[in-house]
Amino acid sequence: MKKNSPALKQLLALCFSAVLFSCNDNAAKKEDTSATAGDSATSATAPPPAAAFVPFDVMEISHTVKDYDKWRPLFNTDSTARRASGLEDIVVGRNVDNPNDILIALKTSDVQKAKDFGADPRLKAVMTKGGVVSKPEIQFFHVIRFNPESKEKQWVRVTHRVKDFEAWLKVFDNEGTANRAGQGLIDVALGRSIENPDIVTLVFDITDMQKAKTAIQSEEKKKLMSSAGVVGAPKIEFYRTAE
Repeated sequence: MKKNSPALKQLLALCFSAVLFSCNDNAAKKEDTSATAGDSATSATAPPPAAAFVPFDVMEISHTVKDYDKWRPLFNTDSTARRASGLEDIVVGRNVDNPNDILIALKTSDVQKAKDFGADPRLKAVMTKGGVVSKPEIQFFHVIRFNPESKEKQWVRVTHRVKDFEAWLKVFDNEGTANRAGQGLIDVALGRSIENPDIVTLVFDITDMQKAKTAIQSEEKKKLMSSAGVVGAPKIEFYRTAE
């Protein structure tokens, strides 16, 4: 067999180089396509960013009824009037010790409209028909913290006045959510009275009623409140979410 001529060797070398560069180019294209597809898959499955919390206003109505089972249907029927006044139901609670003591929390889009709703003689007539036997107490709070994952059926509402809200808040935050969770208390809401911002209301879900009552009524908790600048005795009310 004759040896390959220099011209033939050069031709073969050129063909080999062309094939080699062609393979490398195809591999690069495949890698680029794969990376693009991976980016698309990642962006397609990535969860949307969580919406930022927006503070809101709440109207709270508390009163005593003769018979909850007779009162509730009338309350439900009056939902049309509440919506017309910019009110949205959040929760109806029944006091743990006296189930006929009712607390109603309503999210409001317009505080003045809500106040007009509360002062309307029509509402008084509806309450009388529903068997309300006490003078209703109506309060308005600006909620600055809220846990939308609230799910427990029993909870506690703590209301007190503070000397200095910012100083109180530092002590509250230093105590920490994890510490309160160990006491059977899960942070749900923190609000300040619209009429008097020094009045603070707190709502905690209760995962263990005995632990929660022991913690809230303990001397340690009283000392903590005192160091935070709480004025007077706090109002502590335990509720179960009404069905």
